[in-house]
Amino acid sequence: MLEMRPDCERCGRDLPANIHGAFICSFECTFCADCADKLDERCPNCGGDLLDRPLREGPALAKFPASTERRHPGARG
Repeated sequence: MLEMRPDCERCGRDLPANIHGAFICSFECTFCADCADKLDERCPNCGGDLLDRPLREGPALAKFPASTERRHPGARG
């Protein structure tokens, strides 16, 4: 099951699990659409492809909530 990380690792933008706009690699490094585009859809951590992250909505999101652990270096929490 995907973690559904809550933010872009590069800019810190919020990336809710139930909204389009997140891109992930096979290790689940997570980036917003703007950063993924600037990275030419290539993960800077592993070199893998950045692909659209699927949504998690409704009952599935309620039963299996998204991660709350922020990955951006400037994140507080």
